[in-house]
This record gives sequence, C-alpha cells and structure tokens, in this order.
Amino acid sequence: MHHFDWIRRHAERTPDKLAVVDAASDRPFTYAEWEGRITRLAAFMQGELDLRRGDRVSILSQNRSDYYEILFAAAKLGVIVNTLNWRLADPELAYIIDDCAPRVLFYEVPFTGTAAALHELRPFEHRVVMGGEPAGGEIPYETAIAAGGPSFDSPRLTYEDTWAIIYTSGTTGRPKGAQVTYGNFFYNAVGMGQAISLTADDINLNVLPTFHIGGLGLYACPTWHAGGTVVVMRTFDPDELLKLIERWRVTVILLVPAIYLALNQQTDLDRADLSSVRLWSSGGSALPPALVEQFAARGIIIQQGFGMTETGPTVFLIDRAHALSKAGSVGKPVLHTDVRIVSREGQVLGPGEIGELCIRGGNVTTGYWNRPEATADALREGWLHSGDAAMMDEDGFYYIVDRWKDMFISGGENVYPAEIENVLYEHPAVAEVAVIGVPDERWQEVGLALIVLKEGAALTADELIAFCHGKLARYKIPRSVRFVESLPRTAAGKVLKRALREVHGS
Repeated sequence: MHHFDWIRRHAERTPDKLAVVDAASDRPFTYAEWEGRITRLAAFMQGELDLRRGDRVSILSQNRSDYYEILFAAAKLGVIVNTLNWRLADPELAYIIDDCAPRVLFYEVPFTGTAAALHELRPFEHRVVMGGEPAGGEIPYETAIAAGGPSFDSPRLTYEDTWAIIYTSGTTGRPKGAQVTYGNFFYNAVGMGQAISLTADDINLNVLPTFHIGGLGLYACPTWHAGGTVVVMRTFDPDELLKLIERWRVTVILLVPAIYLALNQQTDLDRADLSSVRLWSSGGSALPPALVEQFAARGIIIQQGFGMTETGPTVFLIDRAHALSKAGSVGKPVLHTDVRIVSREGQVLGPGEIGELCIRGGNVTTGYWNRPEATADALREGWLHSGDAAMMDEDGFYYIVDRWKDMFISGGENVYPAEIENVLYEHPAVAEVAVIGVPDERWQEVGLALIVLKEGAALTADELIAFCHGKLARYKIPRSVRFVESLPRTAAGKVLKRALREVHGS
C-alpha cells in the first residue's frame, strides 16, 4: 500500500460508493468491488505475468472501465502503462512498441488483427484479450482477474516514478513518449480538483479517448482522487452522450471543440435534461468564441482550459465568471503551476506581448522516454517549453494564440491562423474551418481557408472573404478559400495542420 493507491483508500472509507460505470456494457462497480478487481489483476500481473517495477505493458483498446483497472493495477506494482492510439496505422504502432518495448499487450477483440501483426514484428511475452474470446494462446481478461490472488508485493514508489508513457503525435517527425509520473497525475488531480471544486458527490462522464492524457486526466483520475464516480463512454455519439448525462445525473464534463461543434448542430440539445451538469468545459484545441456565445444563449457556459500530455495535462482553466466576458481565453494557471511567456531570445514578456508559453510545476513531465536530446530541448532550467504561442492580457488572463509552428509570415507580419478561424466561425454557414499559410511570390505566405459548410448552407469564396473585411487586418484576411467535405483531425480533436499543408500547401 502506498500513497498513490487512491482506489484502495476510498474502498476502505466509502466501500459502497459507486466508483465507475462502464456505459457500453452497463457494468457498475462500487469502490470495494473495483478495488477487489484491481487487486486481483495486480496479483495476476505480478504472479503469472512476472511483471516487475519499471516493466512496460501496452493497451490497445477503446474506452472501457477495464482500461483504468489496468492503470491502477500497474500503479500497485510500479509497472509502466503505455497507452496505444488505436487510430494509428500498424507501422506507426510498431514504431511505438519498438521504442518502449512492452512485455505484455492488453488488447480488445476488435483489434485482434493489429495485435497479431504487432506480435509477429516484436513478440510480446503475454497477450491478454478484453471483451470476448481470444483467437488463440492469449489470456482472457476476466480469467486473469478471477485467477489473481488477494495479495502481492508492492514496491516503494516516488512522485518521480513514471506511471504512464503517452506518445504525443508531435507535429514534426516521429512521436515521442512523454513520461507521465505519479506526481504529474497527483498534481493534475489537485490542480484541476481545486479549479472545478471536485468532491465525492461529483459524477464525471468521460468520452475523451483513454489512450490520450485527456481520457486519463479530464476528469477521470481527478474524480477518483476526490472519491466521486466516473461514467466511461466507449465512443462519442451525440444522442448517447445526452442520454448518459440524463441517466447518471452527470455533474462535470470536459469535451473537445469538435464535440461541441457536433452538439451545436444537434436540435435535441434543447430537449435533453442537462440540469445536473454544473460544469461544462473544453480543451484539446481552441474553442471559437462564437461557439461559446451560441451555447451561452442556450444557458450552457463553457469554460475553456489548456493542457498538454507533458503537463499531466492541466495548466489553465477559465473560471465561470469570466468564461463569456473573456471568451477565447484559457483563464489563469491552476493552483500549483507556474507559467511565463518568453521571446525567442529568452526574455520574459509582459502583458500584450506574444511569445512561447513555458510551464513549471509538479505536473510537468520528467522528459521523453529514451530521448535525452528532446528532453534537454524541451526542459530548460525547470521550465517546459510548450511550443505554443501565448499572450497574457492586462488582467492576467492567458490566451493561447496558436501553435508556435502554425504561425506564418505574410509581408513581414506574423499571422496566427487561430485568430482568423475565430472570425470565420462567426459566419452562420460555416461548420468547421482551418486556415494554413501557403507560399506567395509577393507576400512570402498568404492565408488559405479550408471550409466545411453546414448542411444545406450555400456560400461562395468571395462572400466569405468579404465577410472578413473590417473584422481583420488586411494581411490576415485569407487570399483564397477551398470548400472541403471534412477536416483531418487527431484523436484529441485537433485539426491536423501538417496534413492540410501537405495536400493544399503548394
């Protein structure tokens, strides 16, 4: 027993309290029941799978409560969990498996083919299969839990020990495995818990992918730290999301802008009983102020935050009182996290100046797995250099202006696509938008707007460009517009600017 064992402590104090609900299979577990399963899994992992402190296990699965059981069982043993993004192609997954060298793969039946392909390339010592019958030779997950005994040996762990390795897609080159430590998870639970006043009475619905830091930290783990209840949703579906909020009387929820955009086009939103929700928040990418205003008109105040895989994830969350008046801002830093904005020359900047956001605190990663150079580059004198361009206003509210590398230069002026996108979102015909810089003989680069129209809406390029006049400086107004069916997105809902530049950038 050690102080990272949150579930055990709640099982002792509030054994009959509902800990988790797996929505897809409709399985609820109390803290006592869940701790029993987690303990038996840990005993099986140590006894039968021979896993020791520092060993890695990988998980290839969509959202399910079992995912978190593996996470908490690993914590009892000091085993490191690697979460695999199931949207990646086999060669991309093979690269990650090669890099972090897991001894065991936990996977879900729908990914049997991928699991077999990975096993051929770099064999796992054991494979454990969830949600169905194995294809041959693997261990069924429920069998593992049933076979596990009541006890195991627990090592002494520290806040510096790595709990999970989460690969960040990175906008350049190969993905890097961010080491998310017990301390990072703890400080996220404390910082976010304080920012949204989480208590044991809270019920969180998690629909964010569990292979992503958001699916672990917003707000699943902080809710368990507080002794509350998490409803695990397998995958996003607008109707199902509203039904689950009603059925379980969900109180806190964090969604990504892509989901808010989808809900905004959903007429049933006004018919659903959402009265139990006391906090709606957003992260993952910029939330257009126009969308904040449209939801506010429905009585839903969305609080925007900001975080990174490398910061466990929470850095900022805007308070409810300023969510509308400061729409577009991510608010102020959470309790135990320091931030500053620096120029390219390393000068600390004041209000109104745009520079790179740097972050320091117990929530910041110890670095990247097997990547001393990347670690030294990102972490300098205790400060994590985020790669995000940010600005603080006169009142101390922070704005993430854009990715440092998505900025383009037009006629000598820095242009941040997010600012233009926010204006284009105000047009009633626009469903989704992305702006990229494309080469131009005269101006070096100019903006190209890629637009997904709302169903049944009509709009020409000239009309949209005219809409920008008077709202943006002339050098910021896109020179051209292309209408597309959809935008490529990461699993976290961020638009893949690099993919857009490859297709449309010449």
